[in-house]
Amino acid sequence: MIPFFKSLYIHNRFFVYISVVSALFLVSFWIPVLYSLAWMLVWLFVIAMCIDLIILYRFKNGFSAKRIVSEKLSNSDDNEIAITLENNYPFQVFISLIDELPAQFQKRDFEHAMSLKPGEKSTYTYSVRPVERGEYNFGRVNVFVSSILQVFSKRYTFSAEESVKVYPSYVQMKKYEFLAMHNNLTEFGMKKIRRIGHTMEFEQIKNYIPGDDIRTINWKATAKRGDLMVNQYQDEKSQPIYSMIDLGRVMKMPFEGLKLLDYAINSTLAFSNIALLKNDKAGMLTFSKNVEKIVAASSKKTNLSVINEELYNITTDFSDANYALLYANIKRKINQRSLLILYTNFEHISALKRQLPYLKVIAKKHLLVTVFFENTELDTLIKENAEDLQSVYHKTIAEKYAYEKRLMIKELEKNAIHAILTKPQHLSVNVINKYLEFKAKGMI
Repeated sequence: MIPFFKSLYIHNRFFVYISVVSALFLVSFWIPVLYSLAWMLVWLFVIAMCIDLIILYRFKNGFSAKRIVSEKLSNSDDNEIAITLENNYPFQVFISLIDELPAQFQKRDFEHAMSLKPGEKSTYTYSVRPVERGEYNFGRVNVFVSSILQVFSKRYTFSAEESVKVYPSYVQMKKYEFLAMHNNLTEFGMKKIRRIGHTMEFEQIKNYIPGDDIRTINWKATAKRGDLMVNQYQDEKSQPIYSMIDLGRVMKMPFEGLKLLDYAINSTLAFSNIALLKNDKAGMLTFSKNVEKIVAASSKKTNLSVINEELYNITTDFSDANYALLYANIKRKINQRSLLILYTNFEHISALKRQLPYLKVIAKKHLLVTVFFENTELDTLIKENAEDLQSVYHKTIAEKYAYEKRLMIKELEKNAIHAILTKPQHLSVNVINKYLEFKAKGMI
């Protein structure tokens, strides 16, 4: 229970009343008849103050509130938080609600005003969008209650301090999972191509129909049944797929408040979930100066939780990634041919050429896809009209960097390395698209 003087606050309407009375005293200097009226208002105001204090403090538990927040929040997504409010006073109250948000949101003006009838219950819902993973500490819920007189406010403080962990975007993961299950991936620009595979995994023998590949005719079954029969194959399942995330300084760059690393993490979680749904094996590897964490590829559904926990607290550093060490670890620990999705960022073609020898030897044994990012702010600069010499200079430099990105794509493709150049916000869509394309072509 808050002590009396700590819970008592002056309402804004108090100063309005004081101003009116003061104005009457001032005007009464020229109009004497108003002097008595001003003193009458003073006594009425004093009585109203006493009444307001009595009715606000007469009830010990006049108001109650509770914050409802999930155990974990989804990074880069809107997360709903609810506060339940209940008026236990026998009269209508006017409230000002202030929730102490975690410091990471840097929001110091959170306030919501509303009124509640006697005995009324209500729920106020708002959303927060975290842009960093980690632990977020919510403070107390503060409710300032005033009566219809609105002279004073009584503060109710509810000790709802709690810590909530912000994980990689499980909202995105569930969204893409839902679309995959209902074959609606095309709504997000994803290509879902269904075809009969030509890998070595046999599915069934079926009757020949026009359009079937005559090379798959099963002559023994044809002779036995007396009808033309063909073998049907399906894409091989349980292929190892690794998401490799660069933790070097190149992944610190922020776009729309979110670092490139967090875009890569969200994409890894969503993509790994889709791979497991497709019966492939999902794994993860992070590296910088050293290879930090390795989660072995597995088709077990629990592996997604392992990947999620490992992604929760990784962060970038200010060093350059060691691709030589990355190659050595891949050679030693990933023996089976795998699909490797490398999340990194090259801003200059010279930076790519320094790492190209290592990428080439990795691509000889594995199906390597290098993912790097378009600078969307440079794209905006390119589209703007240049109106002076400085703008022309800025636009020319921006076009040079954009051109270098396209050169990198050609350089990688020339060396038989697949590449994805994507806007950060389209990362998950483009990576899943590329994976489905490989599945459709029987490359994995």
